[in-house]
Amino acid sequence: MVVKVGSSSVTTPDGTVDDALLGRLMAELAALAQHGTQAVVVTSGAIALGWSVLGGGRPRPREVSLLQAVSAVGQPRLLAAWEAAGAPVGLPVGQVLLGSLDFGHRRQYLHARATFAHLLELGVVPVVNENDATTDQEIRYGDNDRLAALVAQMVGASHLVLLTDTEGLYTADPRVREDASLIEVVAEVDAELEAAATGSRSGVGSGGMASKLAAAKMAAFSGITVTIAAANRARAVTDAVAGEAAVGTTFAPRQRTLPARKLWIAFARTTAGVLRVDAGAAAALEHGGRSLLLAGVVGIEGDFDAGEVVEIHDADGLLAKGLAAEGAERLAQRRAAAAGVEAVHRDDLVLLR
Repeated sequence: MVVKVGSSSVTTPDGTVDDALLGRLMAELAALAQHGTQAVVVTSGAIALGWSVLGGGRPRPREVSLLQAVSAVGQPRLLAAWEAAGAPVGLPVGQVLLGSLDFGHRRQYLHARATFAHLLELGVVPVVNENDATTDQEIRYGDNDRLAALVAQMVGASHLVLLTDTEGLYTADPRVREDASLIEVVAEVDAELEAAATGSRSGVGSGGMASKLAAAKMAAFSGITVTIAAANRARAVTDAVAGEAAVGTTFAPRQRTLPARKLWIAFARTTAGVLRVDAGAAAALEHGGRSLLLAGVVGIEGDFDAGEVVEIHDADGLLAKGLAAEGAERLAQRRAAAAGVEAVHRDDLVLLR
């Protein structure tokens, strides 16, 4: 299983570590380990802890280079807190800092997966964070929810538990709507749910419910059960793994899952461009299991190379992702004589609708 803990849960309101919460969580993981459940922890909080040391009570900055420096100060403190929480229950921890290269290149991806396997075999709880000190994209746009979903796919987890400062997904924002109610089970993440998602509730982390929905959608393609639950709820992780009712919001896994390589194409690699297709090409992809032929491409966006990931859009939006058979410039040159020319081979294509 993979457990992700957000910044607002790892830290207290004054910016220090919530030692009680970390200790309770590690005690849960130790009990689960005795019954054969191995755990990986994905933790936020490096920037929050670093700023508690350096900020002097000032508001959290937004400048990317400054946030990177702050995270470098907070990261060793974050790992030390997890080490201290694991020691009383006999759980050693190991730090794993991941960046885009660990997911974007197949060989590096497999190497990272092997590292996780060895750590788990040794009885170590891998404590994972984005390599914030050198990865500005994560600090500016993302949260560790997506990273947790990618790690869950990488290690072949059966469960992903996202612990946060709210009880789960609501029908509306409970801060402004008294009639908002908790959604306990989600069969599939659809456009209506995504529209209802809100931003970061605490102001401490960089993500919100929208990033958790995206993570749940990614994990569902791997056959992983996802639960969003309150970090301060007793036995949240244990009950989520056991399938207990009313833990939070649980997202059902897809019955038809994708093989590891296609998961890597669909979610682990950065998108470099977009191919827009006509209705005939969309139907051939969606119902015929065909390769995408250049004849069905009506638009090429981005400056991508052969082998880079492109999104495939039709009139209704995102349809698939795949590895470009040729670069954008070469595809554009060949559109005049497009008969039979492949833009994306079916073995390199992943339907996402």
